[in-house]
Amino acid sequence: MSSLKYLASYAPNLQHQISQLLEQDRLTAYLLKKYPTVNDVPNDAALRDYVMSLKNQYLKKSQPLSKVIFDKKIHVVNNALGLHSFVSRVQGGKLKSKNEIRISTLFKNAPIEFLNMIVVHELAHLKEKEHNKAFYQLCQHMLPDYHQIEFDVRVYLTHLEEKGEIYSNQSVIAQSDDC
Repeated sequence: MSSLKYLASYAPNLQHQISQLLEQDRLTAYLLKKYPTVNDVPNDAALRDYVMSLKNQYLKKSQPLSKVIFDKKIHVVNNALGLHSFVSRVQGGKLKSKNEIRISTLFKNAPIEFLNMIVVHELAHLKEKEHNKAFYQLCQHMLPDYHQIEFDVRVYLTHLEEKGEIYSNQSVIAQSDDC
C-alpha cells in the first residue's frame, strides 16, 4: 500500500478505496471525470480579483486584504496549500495591520473547485483564526460542499505524489475526454 499521508485522518475504508484506485491505475480517470478542466486564474492579478469577488460576496465587513498572490514556496517550505498572514505594526504612533493571502502555485493548473476550496479556507481565517467548529461552519457557508472538495484536494495531492501532474495543460484534459 502506498503512502497516503494526505488522507491519514480519514477512515480506513476511504484510504483503502483510494489505494485501490492507485494500484489499479484508475485514480487519474476518477479525478478527470469529476474535475475535467483547469481554472482560468493564471496570475496574481486574476487571483486577487477572484479572491476579492468571494470576499465581497461573503465577508464584506471583514478586514481588507493588502496582498493576494500565488506563492511557489508554500507547498515545499510550509507543507501548506495556502497561507493567511496577519501582521500588526506600530507605524507613526498608530497600529497598522495587514492581511495577506498566499496560495500555492500548485493551484494555477488545478480545477477551479480546488482553488475555490483553498481560497474559502484562507478567507475564513479573516474571521476565525483557529480551525474550530465556527471556522468550518464559515467554510461551509461560503462553499456548501467544502468537506467533499477538501477530501478530493487531498486525493489530488496523493495523485501528484504517487503518479504526477494530470492538469499540466488543457490539451491533456481534452485528450482524456476522447478516451
